[in-house]
Amino acid sequence: MPRCPTLRRPATPTPKRPATPTRKATPRFARPHRVVVKVGSASLRADRGLARKVLGGLVEQLAAVARGGSQVVLVSSGAVAAGMDDLGLSRRPVDLPTLQATASVGQGTLMHAYAEAFGGHGVPVGQVLLTPSDVTDRVRYLNARNTFERLLALGGVPVVNENDTVATDELRFGDNDRLAALVASMLGAGLLVLLSDVEGVLASDADGQRRVLERIDDPSEVVRYDHGGSSGVGTGGMVSKVEAVRVARFSGCHAVIAAARRPGVVTEAVTGQAVGTWFPPSPQRPESRKLWIAFAKHPTGAVHVDTGAVEALVRGGKSLLAAGVTGVAGDFAAGDTVDVVGSDGALVARGLVAVDRATLERVRGRQQAEVAAVLGVDDPPELVHRDQLVVLDGRVRHA
Repeated sequence: MPRCPTLRRPATPTPKRPATPTRKATPRFARPHRVVVKVGSASLRADRGLARKVLGGLVEQLAAVARGGSQVVLVSSGAVAAGMDDLGLSRRPVDLPTLQATASVGQGTLMHAYAEAFGGHGVPVGQVLLTPSDVTDRVRYLNARNTFERLLALGGVPVVNENDTVATDELRFGDNDRLAALVASMLGAGLLVLLSDVEGVLASDADGQRRVLERIDDPSEVVRYDHGGSSGVGTGGMVSKVEAVRVARFSGCHAVIAAARRPGVVTEAVTGQAVGTWFPPSPQRPESRKLWIAFAKHPTGAVHVDTGAVEALVRGGKSLLAAGVTGVAGDFAAGDTVDVVGSDGALVARGLVAVDRATLERVRGRQQAEVAAVLGVDDPPELVHRDQLVVLDGRVRHA
């Protein structure tokens, strides 16, 4: 008689412990409404022409950021690098006419590549070429800002570059890091991302290992670190990026320096993840016109002042009077921008001066009653009125 199979009581399942939820890192900042991203020549340059794969990956991220609700402005170098390949040049031109001709050829190639790449994501692009005079002149500055605003409102992505075909060595931004910071300031952007050939600002540990500094509150600290990275194609470097960061921070904008070829770098930066080196903004953002005075108009001279004048400007919110002036440098006319420099050589403020250098030399160090007598007027003007002055107090570098 066959044996009946033994019936086994089902084993009571061991209760599973609830999985410990993965704690997400707190974002550095909330997702910004408007983002300016700068990419340089070194990141876009391949052995021959443009690095199309890098460019396509960057555009894919920017399109995703735009779909996520943030407006995007791209500041892109690369015109000269692209033109070099188109013209069969093995080295970057050194003479201005050849450099400008190369840029004129390469800019078309560069914009075609961006239009094609963004078009694949259904995003229109608009070319914006700027020169320093487009931002130093207040009317042109406002016109440029209006163009940006309208293009962004229409869902387009402005692709910005310096107009190398007409810029000269005497009158140019110098590199697109500064241009990107000025655009971020002009548009009130919440984030400036400076893409580089290094992971960020690097510092050496005691054992000699280099690591990325995740956060820096004072950009002047960067000079203490060995940040490495170089390029034979572009004109920018870590120094220019730090100066751009100063402008962005003072304008109330977060800034991140990170590696251009890191996968997902823009997405990570925009969502506040720990990528590259982050520079939080200054707590207070001046009004738009004062930002224009501080950064868009290049200073043509300097006014050196005593400690009493520094105290009145920084602490008291006063206008600059002749009594506190100890020295004058540069050649400027009434209405030009000048730096106000303390006795220790630190930049204190920047503003629009009401008189020319010759007049200032005549009245410096004098009380207002004496100034009136020297100028033959009843009510002498303040040298720099507080409404035309921005207190910087060491937060940017004296030009």
